[in-house]
Amino acid sequence: LRPDSGHATVSGFDVVKQSKDVRRIMGLSGQYAAVDENLTGWENLYMFGRLYELPKAQTKQRVGELLEQFNLSDAGDRTIKTYSGGMRRRLDLAAALIGKPNVLFLDEPTTGLDPRSRLAMWDVIRGLVRDGTTLLLTTQYLEEADELADRIAVVDTGKIIAEGTADELKAQIGGERVEIIISDGDRMDDVFRLLSAVSTGEVQIDKRTRKVISPTIGGASRVLEAAKILDDENIEIEDIALRRPSLDDVFLNLTGHKAEEVTADEGDSA
Repeated sequence: LRPDSGHATVSGFDVVKQSKDVRRIMGLSGQYAAVDENLTGWENLYMFGRLYELPKAQTKQRVGELLEQFNLSDAGDRTIKTYSGGMRRRLDLAAALIGKPNVLFLDEPTTGLDPRSRLAMWDVIRGLVRDGTTLLLTTQYLEEADELADRIAVVDTGKIIAEGTADELKAQIGGERVEIIISDGDRMDDVFRLLSAVSTGEVQIDKRTRKVISPTIGGASRVLEAAKILDDENIEIEDIALRRPSLDDVFLNLTGHKAEEVTADEGDSA
């Protein structure tokens, strides 16, 4: 597709006039591993190196470097069908790096991984960024975006509806809040009255769960203040905590639904 108008460059290359150079400096790791299960890890990486038209000697050297970098040296001579999910994802990412791309696209890099493998993949991604690689990452796990991204674009039904750093996005829905669960649901109105006098925003109550949410500024000291106010009125607290907005809260506030619900709906319609 040729653009109707405008101008764009990637790492200094014009995307229309120098499209081959743009492709050369980019890598892609899709949601599903693109490796051949019947080949070994070494053979897969060697194949990708030759497809990138790297010389044979350079390809062999690069394969060895990547297997070591991704802790796959001991498994390099095993077929991919014997690899765990985490090992496959690491090999797929290594294949995307065979040509030393300046820009790397990662599509759902941790989908289907267990928690330990997911954390290991996060470390790999952080290492790539430290080495100077520009990463564009898509994820349904908002905790992942919070941990890894310098800037975040929130997409809903195919459109970008918000963009900024994690802190900037969280600031859109307010700051800290004290969340309290009291033992006696009959005292909810008293709690609402008492906390409204010191809250920095509208106090919310849920009589079914006996939970009270009070916007605040000042951190842990406000938790102690709220606890003292209720204790002075002989209102027993079952649980109290200081909460900060998460990206899940941001997404829910912007779209009216959770990020996971989008993925579930897409799966049902597939």
